[in-house]
Amino acid sequence: MRLVVRLGGSVVASPINTDLMGEYADLIKTVKAEGHEVAVVVGGGALAREFIKVARDLGLQMEAQDEVAISVSRIFAQLFLKRLGECGCGKVALTLDDAADCLGEGKVVVMGGLKPGITTDAVAALVAERIGADLLVKGSDQEGVYDKDPRKYPDAVKLDRLTFDEFSKIFEGTVHTAGIHQIIDPEAIKVLKRHRVKVIVANGFKPENILSAVKGEKVGTVIS
Repeated sequence: MRLVVRLGGSVVASPINTDLMGEYADLIKTVKAEGHEVAVVVGGGALAREFIKVARDLGLQMEAQDEVAISVSRIFAQLFLKRLGECGCGKVALTLDDAADCLGEGKVVVMGGLKPGITTDAVAALVAERIGADLLVKGSDQEGVYDKDPRKYPDAVKLDRLTFDEFSKIFEGTVHTAGIHQIIDPEAIKVLKRHRVKVIVANGFKPENILSAVKGEKVGTVIS
């Protein structure tokens, strides 16, 4: 299986959780040892949004705000890559070609942000499209996808399965803004609809959910 794992910054970096990052690194090694090809995309979380605010307060435009956030996500990606050790590529992938080349070498790809105008969700979607992934799993700060924001509405209901069209209709945000924070951002949804890669959104605070998703066990929300 070709697998893309999207590690939400809200999970491993808000605040920075080195224990959880270590657990994920060990889990990715296990998945790789079982014969799967893996790409990991790490978000910048609260720290990235903090630097976006700094850039905004300095009067910098959206593109510059994004560039700062990308730098932060790449620092987390570098830390994760170093923790992976020899099974990871020699450097953080900075382009989709880098990701494909790394996978071709039989190594685990690790990426942060890619370019201004898209979030790490969209990066994960583009990587999935580029490498022909079978599955994209997002470790989120929620149990899955809900019919409305569970942080705002106590009566929100978790959805076990969705089509891409149903998924698109759930969200309020339809355009990119620096630091956008929702279960999967609008640009990523467009790419995922185009490629039709199977997506599972699950609780990222439980790394074992990645294994469950790979094994086809019921976990989180399946979008296909």
